Amino acid sequence: MSPGAGLASSSGLTLGFIVSPGTGFVVCFGLTLALLGVVVVTGLKARRALHLTCVVLTVAALGATIYYAYGLGKIYDLAAAGWITPVHLSLARANTVALLVPVVTGIRTMFVPATRALHRRMAFLVIGLTVLTAITGAWMLWLAPKFPA
Repeated sequence: MSPGAGLASSSGLTLGFIVSPGTGFVVCFGLTLALLGVVVVTGLKARRALHLTCVVLTVAALGATIYYAYGLGKIYDLAAAGWITPVHLSLARANTVALLVPVVTGIRTMFVPATRALHRRMAFLVIGLTVLTAITGAWMLWLAPKFPA
């Protein structure tokens, strides 16, 4: 699939990129990080309804970020970036799965409030992993040359 060609849906329609993969990634990634910040603030202030809403929005923004990241992978020669590529991709996969931990501990905290401290620790652990993943991703893109047009 060429950059910007989109993805085929099960109905046979093509779901094209609304914007270029680079622009879409930067916008969606920025939105994901901003929403993650709001998730932290609303969680610390115990504003449960807004916190849960922002968690859902953050997950949606992350999904869009991943969609555009795959588009970037079609534009940049990520293998040429060297060892950072498998490190970043492993961290990205682990981070995606790790995001379930604060979701599970958060749901548990709604029913067992005594687990709030555990939820907070897990959330901050995953945020740290997210920052590390973002740093390695930026490093990878910095080192990767674009494919010839």
